[in-house]
Amino acid sequence: MLNICGCLVHTMPEKVDTVIDAINAFEGGEVHAHEDGRIVITVEDTPTRRASDQIMDMHQIPGVLTITLTYHHFEELDDSADALVETVH
Repeated sequence: MLNICGCLVHTMPEKVDTVIDAINAFEGGEVHAHEDGRIVITVEDTPTRRASDQIMDMHQIPGVLTITLTYHHFEELDDSADALVETVH
């Protein structure tokens, strides 16, 4: 199964670096760009956590004001695609 969420994170400008570090510490989180207290991220399901649960946890990062879901992609993968993902990781 593939589940990817794209989000826009608004932060207090003086907390951007610590928020970026915290997001990147999430196994399924990745920062793609940031400017003026806005951070563009993707969050993916991991074997142990759903993306939605990770996003809810990210709301608790000190300095985060809001997280807005801007993109969501979800699809069932066939068995050969799952095997490919497992061998890549």
